[in-house]
Amino acid sequence: MAPKSSNFSKEEELLLQDFGRDLSRKSSVIFYVHALFVSAIPLWLFNRIHQMEMLDNAILFVIGTIFSAYFVALAYKNNKFELKHKIAQKRSDGVAAELNAKMSESESKKISKKEKDERILWRKNEIAEAESMQLAVFYTNSLFLILLILSSFFFFKSYSPMPNYIISMVGASSITGLLSTSSQK
Repeated sequence: MAPKSSNFSKEEELLLQDFGRDLSRKSSVIFYVHALFVSAIPLWLFNRIHQMEMLDNAILFVIGTIFSAYFVALAYKNNKFELKHKIAQKRSDGVAAELNAKMSESESKKISKKEKDERILWRKNEIAEAESMQLAVFYTNSLFLILLILSSFFFFKSYSPMPNYIISMVGASSITGLLSTSSQK
């Protein structure tokens, strides 16, 4: 396989990386850790409330937690991508004003318009990245847990605990992942 040749400059590649769908290693780790924790919450629910023993159902719980964590992490990624662009647009004027206020008048005159725009873009991207990660985790966790509680206690309450767990976990995580792929306007 031939190596890929790129016609982009380093600045353009960084810009594409910042606004692309790919996650940084740090973001991926954060998303998978959060997804694993939120997917493990139902273990307590089914152990304490539905009286499912942890050791007797360990294999089912591990498979259900990993399955759920994958779809919740996928939902985090999709929601983060959608939110990042919306946040970046809304924060544009505020970031520009903040950076212009921070720069002294002499410093402002020394740097070029292009350099100033690059600093504003970099700062706007940094803020949008952090905010979109936090909001994606919050929205996705809320949706997943609401769907799980509704399915476990209302829709499938008459089922025995094991089918209730399977249907609730698969359903809540799958619907959460599916809803994150829809285009939001």
